[in-house]
Amino acid sequence: MVCSVRYCIEPKSLDAHLFEITITLERPDPQGQRLSLPVWIPGSYMLREFARHIVELRAHSTAGPVAVLKTSKDAWLCAPSPGPLHVSYCVYAGDPSVRGAFLDRTRGYFNGASVFLRVHGKEAEACTLAISPPAGAACAGWRVATAMPRREAEAHGFGLYEARDYEELLDHPVEMGEFSLGAFQACGVPHEVAVSGRHSADMERLCNDLKRLCEYHIRFFGESAPFADYLFLVSATGEGYGGLEHRASCSLVCARDDLPRAGGANVSDGYRSFLGLCSHEYFHAWNVKRIKPAAFTSHDLAHEAYTRLLWAFEGITSYYDDLALVRCGLISPPAYLELLGKTATRVWRTPGRRRQTLEEASFDAWIKFYRPDENSPNATVSYYTKGALVAACLDLLLRSQTDGRRSLDDVMRTLWTRFGQTGLGVPEDGVEAVAKEVGGIDLTAFFDGALRGTEELPLGGLLASHGVSFRLRAAEGASDEGGKPGSLTEEQIRSRPALGVRVAASGEAKILAVFEDGAAQAAGLAAGDVIVAIDGLRVSAANWEHRVHACTVGLPVPLFAFRGDLLLRVEVVPQAPIQDTCVMALQDDAGTKALALRAAWLDGG
Repeated sequence: MVCSVRYCIEPKSLDAHLFEITITLERPDPQGQRLSLPVWIPGSYMLREFARHIVELRAHSTAGPVAVLKTSKDAWLCAPSPGPLHVSYCVYAGDPSVRGAFLDRTRGYFNGASVFLRVHGKEAEACTLAISPPAGAACAGWRVATAMPRREAEAHGFGLYEARDYEELLDHPVEMGEFSLGAFQACGVPHEVAVSGRHSADMERLCNDLKRLCEYHIRFFGESAPFADYLFLVSATGEGYGGLEHRASCSLVCARDDLPRAGGANVSDGYRSFLGLCSHEYFHAWNVKRIKPAAFTSHDLAHEAYTRLLWAFEGITSYYDDLALVRCGLISPPAYLELLGKTATRVWRTPGRRRQTLEEASFDAWIKFYRPDENSPNATVSYYTKGALVAACLDLLLRSQTDGRRSLDDVMRTLWTRFGQTGLGVPEDGVEAVAKEVGGIDLTAFFDGALRGTEELPLGGLLASHGVSFRLRAAEGASDEGGKPGSLTEEQIRSRPALGVRVAASGEAKILAVFEDGAAQAAGLAAGDVIVAIDGLRVSAANWEHRVHACTVGLPVPLFAFRGDLLLRVEVVPQAPIQDTCVMALQDDAGTKALALRAAWLDGG
């Protein structure tokens, strides 16, 4: 592969957190070479303005320095120059998330969109990337983990890598440092797991569990896999959770205690959450990286790419991430229903579901989802969580209306064949059209309500048709995430009043959010207020629930709070607890048809 564009990245200063990148162009544009950096990264729909981290951009040719003019916040123009053009710049790498670049004495990481300038006019050309090691004996044990094809580098070594074009260059994140490495085969495809950070993970168990999960996903869409190999990049931290998908890898952040320990056999809540994260990002290798909205096929990372389909690409993926765990035997059906109940609880506890539709949530992701404020719970709904519930409803509806002959599984496989394998983008009505075609039933009313309306989803009835009960109860406390029956009686719960606020978890009882139509809103309280006393007794985050539960529903109580430096006194009338906590359970006395549908649903039949 002949490459006229050569990139080099070097950890220039670990303590200053600086990567130095050099681009060499054999044939720069004779009219002057334009360069720009993406403003967003695929999979994370917010303008992140990566160019703000660029330091000291300069250029030169064989004739000497080349003038560089910055033409916009993220673009530069190099003056015409004879012969090869060399552009050098530093990037401040202080972002430990999966979206940017990070560098210190412990590790280095970068996502291509945050560090590699686009060379206008050369985007379709093959390029190389030379990854240089940091200087110093302290980093002698550092290795490289990436799914990018090697050209002149040893396995996990520094050296020369290659990409078919600029898009592929951006889609292979790189981890460097000392990390644990595990490997397994899934349906004949080599997979690796690189875990950085301090941890005590049982790598053998982790690889065995991921093998089962990955083989399920590959067989779900049909062998063979759409990649020659795959890499899980895992950053283990004190606390954290998140991931980002790529064509042949994914970047994950998790709490180190969520990883499996040697000698353990059970799937802890934390490990279950981590496996769900792995499942989510792996499923994205099909659904979003290859089955993608038409709006995402232009590869333009300089501007927003608007679509109303994020409910499908993130929501359907969020539905299958946990469903795959029960289908491949990593968790039990009751454990899966607990997870689905938690997802439903998050939706039911969001008043904004009555204001914003799923299509609106998808379209406005650029300005709302990734930039929440204190009023977001009242004004927005998540296309992840509600999208997952819509996917569940669609799946159950197809199964019940066709006596189990059709399901969302068939819809996804059709989307894969029609769009994922062809490279065509899914039109805005494409998912609905395929679902109607595959199901052979009229789904217009369902989609109008689920995607373009704000009424409650018909989840309870659809679950009942599959031998699963659904009920709502009140939360038992701030740590109650739903999904479980609860330990308090109905009478005990009714005696626990609510003020309709969310307060800080520690320190002062600072209001983080005031929920619509709640007691706090009616009393005039606002986000940012610091509650200091209820009924004459001091309040803190630690004793907040105790003080509130000592009140009586419907009986006014004096409350004192600081708004800035102004002390407020209000009368708040505690309300009865809201039934917003979802619980689902297997109904073994359901009819024969319901039990058969349930078995096919949870087994993947």
